[in-house]
Parts: sequence; C-alpha cells; structure tokens
Amino acid sequence: MTNKTNRFAALLDVQGKKYRYYPVSTVAGSETLPYALTVLLENVLRNAESDDAAEELAARVVAAGRAGEVGSEIEFSPARVLFQDFTGVPVFVDFAVMREACAKLGGDPTKINPQIPCDLVIDHSVIADEAGCAGALARNMELEFSRNRERYEFLKWAQQSFDNVRIVPPGAGICHQLNIEQFAHVAMTSDAAGIERAEGEPPVAYFDTLVGTDSHTPTANGIGVLGWGVGGIEAEAAALGQPITTLVPRVVGVRLVGALADGVCAMDVALTFAQTLRAKGVVGSFVECFGPGLASLSATQRACIANMTPEYGSTCTLFPVDEQTLAYLRLTGRTAEQVALAEAYAKAQGFWNDPEAPERTYAEVIELDLGSVERSLAGPSRPHDRIPLSGARDRFLAVCAERGLDGDKRVSVEVGGEAREIGHGAIAIAAVTSCTTATDPRMMLACGLVAQKAAAAGLSPKPWVKTILAPGSKATELLLERAGLMEGLRSLGFHTCGFGCMSCIGNSGPVAGALHDVADEIELASVLSGNRNFEGRISPDVSQNYLAAPALVIAYALAGTMDVDLLHDALGTRADGTPVHLADIWPTDAEIDALMASCVNESLYADGTRGLYDGDAAWQELGSEPTDTFAWDEASTYVRRAPYFDGMTRELSAPAPVESAYALARLGDFITTDHISPAGSIAPDSPAARYLEERGVAPADFNTYGARRGNHEVMMRGTFANVKLQNVLADGRKGGWTRDFLTGEVRPLFDAAMGYEAAGASLVVVAGKMYGSGSSRDWAAKGPALLGVRAAFAESFERIHRSNLIGMGILPLQFQEGESAETLGLDGTERYTVAPIDFSAGLPEPRVVGVTAERADGTTVAFEATVRVDTPTEGRYYANGGILPFVLRQLL
Repeated sequence: MTNKTNRFAALLDVQGKKYRYYPVSTVAGSETLPYALTVLLENVLRNAESDDAAEELAARVVAAGRAGEVGSEIEFSPARVLFQDFTGVPVFVDFAVMREACAKLGGDPTKINPQIPCDLVIDHSVIADEAGCAGALARNMELEFSRNRERYEFLKWAQQSFDNVRIVPPGAGICHQLNIEQFAHVAMTSDAAGIERAEGEPPVAYFDTLVGTDSHTPTANGIGVLGWGVGGIEAEAAALGQPITTLVPRVVGVRLVGALADGVCAMDVALTFAQTLRAKGVVGSFVECFGPGLASLSATQRACIANMTPEYGSTCTLFPVDEQTLAYLRLTGRTAEQVALAEAYAKAQGFWNDPEAPERTYAEVIELDLGSVERSLAGPSRPHDRIPLSGARDRFLAVCAERGLDGDKRVSVEVGGEAREIGHGAIAIAAVTSCTTATDPRMMLACGLVAQKAAAAGLSPKPWVKTILAPGSKATELLLERAGLMEGLRSLGFHTCGFGCMSCIGNSGPVAGALHDVADEIELASVLSGNRNFEGRISPDVSQNYLAAPALVIAYALAGTMDVDLLHDALGTRADGTPVHLADIWPTDAEIDALMASCVNESLYADGTRGLYDGDAAWQELGSEPTDTFAWDEASTYVRRAPYFDGMTRELSAPAPVESAYALARLGDFITTDHISPAGSIAPDSPAARYLEERGVAPADFNTYGARRGNHEVMMRGTFANVKLQNVLADGRKGGWTRDFLTGEVRPLFDAAMGYEAAGASLVVVAGKMYGSGSSRDWAAKGPALLGVRAAFAESFERIHRSNLIGMGILPLQFQEGESAETLGLDGTERYTVAPIDFSAGLPEPRVVGVTAERADGTTVAFEATVRVDTPTEGRYYANGGILPFVLRQLL
C-alpha cells in the first residue's frame, strides 16, 4: 500500500502486532469532534494526495465540527462497497460497457476494475409467488432461477472477470444483515483489503467504512461502521478508486437515556427515531447516538435503529464502539485478533464509548428517553408517520375518513370455498421480512413466541391473509428452529418462503384472487416488519401499508384487519369459547432472555453462514469464462448493452443548454424513487410489457422492473410507471401517462418522450417537496436521462437522488425559499428555458440562475432557481455529462 501522507502516521501495537495508522489526535481541535467526523478526519489524513493537502482537509473537518455547521468540501474514500442485485447488476453492466468504451477510445479495458473490496448479495430477486405452505421456499427458488438465469450468468461472469468482487448467491439472506454478520470489520486493515505492501512494512489499520447501492446501508452504523447509501453510479466511481466528494456534514447528536420498557423492541425505537428526526429536519445531516442509555441497547438493536436512517432523510445514524459491539463481533465468529484490533483501534482513535470522555460538539442535541418509547406502527404510506399501538385503530379510521371512504362498506369474497365479508383495511399481506427487524434476534424470538402461544390457543390467521416469512439470513431461521418456534409459525402459515427482501421491496407476489378482484372497491392493507411502506410499493392491490415489529405482524394476521383495537379486542377464542387477547400471547422479556441465553451463540452464526458463497446446485451449474469484455446476447431481455458512452470522445464538450424544454411530468410533494422507477410488477398494459411481448416474453414471465434493471430498454419504459403516480399532466389518469404537447393527447409517458426525442425537444420535470425520497435507486436518474430529461425543478431534493441526477447529467434546480410551482402559477404546460451556467471552475456560476417559463399564449413567468450542484467535483461530473464519462476520461 503506497502511503501518500506520512506526517500524521504512527504505529499501533495490538497484542504484539504492529500496525501503521493515522491518529486523529495529531490534529489540534479533534478532541471533541463527533464520532462521525473522527472517521472522516482519519480518512482525509490517510488518503490525501500530500501532507499539506491532508492538513488543509483536516482543518476543514475540525472547523465544521467545532462550529456545528456544514463545512467545506472534502473527499471521502470508502474502504469497501456493498451491492444488492437490483442495483448491482446495472453497475456491472456499466463496468462491462465502460470496458468496451475504454478499448474503443484506445485505452486498456482491464483498467476498468474495482480497486477496493466489493460484496454483492443477491437478495432482491426472490418473489413470494408461493407462501403459507411447506413447499414455498423450494418453489420460489425454482421460479427465481428460471426468471433470472440470464442475470445470474452475467453476475457469474462479473465475479470471474473483475478483481475484488465477491458474490453471495440467492437464498442466503439480505445484504445488510450479512454485512454486519459477516463482511464488516469495524477496524479494517490493508491486508484484509488485499492491498499489497512493501516487505517489512506493517499493515495499515483504519476505520471500516463503506458505501452501498441501497438506502439501508447505514444498518452497519449500528456496530460502529460508518456507511451510507449512494446511487449505483456513485458507487461505481468509488469501486473504481474515485473518492466521493462531500461537504463536511452537520452532525446532530441523539442523547439516549433510560432503558426500554418490557414488551418494547428496537423497531419501536426505530419508528420513534423516524418520526422525531423527520420532524426535526435532519436531511443531509449525520446523526449519532450517545449517552447513558446507549449501553442498554444491543448491537443488533442499534443496527435496527440505524437501518431506519433513510426514512428521516439523514445520511447515517452512527453508534460508537463499546463492549456491546465487541460481544457481537465475537458472537458472529470474528477472530480474537480482529476483535482485539477493533477494541484497540477504537480506543486509540477516540471512537470508544467512554462516559468519562469530554462532551462532544454537536450542531444540535436531541434527548430521547428510551423508557418513553411505546409499541408502535407507522403508516399508511410513510415510515415516519408513527402511530402508537394504542391509537392504531383510531388512526386507521381517521385515514379512511380523510380519503372519503365509507367505514361501514362491506364486500363479499370467496376464500377457501367460503363466502366472507370484509371491509376497508382488510389485511391482504402479513409479512415478517426485511433487514430492519430480522437482524435482531430478540424481535424474531418474540415473533416466534407470539406465534407459538397463538397456535397453542387454537388461533389462526384470517383465511384471506397472505402470510410471508422471509428471514434475513440462514442464522435467523436456524435461531427459530433451535428455539423450537418454527413449528408454531408454520402452524399459522408462516413458512419460510425465501431469504431476501420480498415484501419490503415489493416482491409480495399475488394477493388472494378474491381480494385482487375487489381491490378497486375497498382499500386493502398490509402489515410488514420492514422499513418502507410507500404507496404502491408493497403490492399494486394494497392501498394502506403499515410497518410494525414482527410480533405485531403475527397479531394483525390473526385479526385480519386494521379495523381492530389490538389492546382491547379479542383476537379469537379458544376451543372452550374463552377469548384470547394480545396480552395473553405477548411474551415477557424474561421469556425472550431465556431463549437468548440458550440459543444465541457462536455456533448459531457459524452454522448459519456455512457455505455462504457456494449457492445451490442451480447456481453451481451456471458457467462463464472470465474475459476482458462481455459477449452481449442480443436476444437477452435481462442484460443489454447500455448506451451511456455512445458518441463519447476523449475531449470534453460543454453540456447543451436547457432551452424551450417541455415538461414531461408535473408532480406533487414526496415523489419517491419508487414513483419514478418502480421495482415491482410490470403492468400488462404498459410500454415495458409491450416491449417484452414483442420479444416473445409471456406475461407470466415479465418478472419485475427490479429484476430487469440490466436492460435499459425495459427501464426506460418503466420510468414514472408506478401505478399510483399522479402526474398533473395526465388529466386525472394515474400511472405512467402524460400529455404530449406535440399531439395534444394523453399518452403513455414513454411514447410521448420518444416523440419529443424525434422532434429534437428537450424535457424537464417539475415537482414539489422532497423529490426523490426513498431508495437509492440509480434508475430513478438513469431512466429520466434516457428519456431526454435535462433538468428537474423541485422545492427540495432528497440527498441521494440529487446526487444521482447530477451523476446522469440532469441539472437539479431548486425553487427559491417560499416559492413553488403553485405560487409561481406553473401548471406544466409551459416551455422552460434556463439561463446559461458556467461550470469551468467546478461550482456553477451563477449559483442562482434565471428561468423563463413560456405559456402557450406567449406570456411568460420569470423566476430564479438555485443550482443544486453543491461541490466542485459534482460540477465536474455534470460538465462531463455525468459521473461515468468523467471517470472514464480520468482513467484514459
């Protein structure tokens, strides 16, 4: 490993073994920095181009931290990258295309190769086509391979053809859970990263850091690993050795006091965090936890809380290292040497949770008494809309009233050969799933105990409820087996049907046919132990989605409706006619503690992760020889050669101006990346379906948008195709429709975009607050870019999506404070012209740019917008047409 900086280096002795490291204590003013800024400070000391550059960047970190404000630009070099398959496949497609482009431009294609460790877990593909029966897992795995064979063959080629890539085959678990169980180091070494060093030179020790192509990458923050979600295009650059440019963030401290009450779990804390911090306004900030209450939370409880980070818009929710962290590392099979290094390094860098240490400086401190947290849900469509369990029924009725629903309406459905009466809030899906809760063994044991007690009392879920159990890793299922709880779960229909995200990503599979038939008449509901419940995400048939702890998922499955007061209403009756209430089947902490003591041990994780990279026979049969460039199959409908580098030259040319652009969509507030680029099912009447049918794909084999992210043709056609999207220009029609101003017709949005392209017209999108919230979905930027969108106007942008837009050459333009499309009278029928912007110095000049919107009658609206290109590096990305051309030109 070549050391660029030496002035700040020192030696660390850990049980007789010496490591080179970069102590932050050498920088004046670092003593009271937040933990997160300590990590960033070490990062710039170690990776800066020179000692002088390191000193300058370190000063920026310290100045911002001590002021409690957003600081100047620094460059962050993560130690590794985490991918899931939905976002990982297009990344490696881009790498493959970049190799071709490099060769065509006279470069060496093998230079396009990850420079740091990359882990990819195939966890987003599996769909709960089958659920509630003993053969569900085998059948879903069979279907997964039949649908995704082309993708998996491509990934096998990528694993063999690129360095520093490990791929976990399908059926092993969720990337975030496997990250903390297996991949994370807490303290990293150059040896572990496979970085060569000169003979006699000690290995370098440094903070384990990462970026991931999934919003919930901050799960690892729970064990003291700083990481956050980025778009796939930004992760590609990081994997190729490019630093991530960021402003030194504002850090908000959460001081934890007290301890959780009996019956309250980490999911309840996570939902409380989401509500509290979203209301406080922490978008783009770092959050970190400290205080006397910290010690009462286990490492996996912290991971559950950290997992919810994107739902309140912050970049991370970091916990320092302490005895709880070390206990988890030992439990999950880290070596004694790894654990010793993690402890010694954390203490040497001031990253150890020491109650006696000086108080750290925060921009703001929020105090949370863990003892005040109560059992909770969140819904019906936003994770931060927390509802106390005691008020869940009242909130459900209020939602129905707000939507103008008749609370007394009932419809008859035939389920299991018997007619049933159901109303609004009938639960179509009850899913124990997701990295949020499955990482924590306490919550999974509580879930199993509720199921066991319910089964013993003779209860069962209502027959219209689809029951889904998707453990986050093999160790999770093994825990339930060893605790003797799987039998109770299975007796209630909660058979393991897959190891992956499933319902949380929208792969719920079909609801009961009778419910699908009445989904337009009544509002169906879902309850899941996940982190995302956005409208249209869990199932196109389900209108209300509620997040809850796994144990509550079981309880609601028994009730079969949201129109119930779980704290007072009976869930059913025993054989003797006596009622069974939630309190009768809810486990005590003592019961959970006893199972934790007897079942959660090192052998659980050792046995649960054995053969992690082997896969089953179907995976092992996939074959592909390593090659410098990929042999594209023109018949493939899953993996296609993307056009991002078509026509690219070595020389830089200025971005084309935005002149007289049409609005492709006029949208409202809280447009998520699910709205822009859905991951779920492909509607049979959509342009994407038409494309697939033209190529001989039967509707039963459409699979999902998420699974087809390696095919830009499908993804272009799926852009803005969420069935719940409301585009003002579509004249009331929901989904992927818009008005084509060239023809005057309301047409499929893709068809309109292609008409604009043929006419040589550029496009913009006009939106409201929090544009691009939700998942770190690069296709939410790639899709619009391929449709010809040149700029996006919004009142505010979510952090990751703003970055992704720039990465694809789309200009993010923010209305001035107090202004919006509504206040300016913009209805989307105008043609938009943006005044020239100069990016020659990196940052945009001017920063606030004039915009003219011309109406059809010739009148105009003039306004100003802030160019949300926030750093010089982002400016260079935009000037190059995006991050991919920039990186390729750099490598050339």
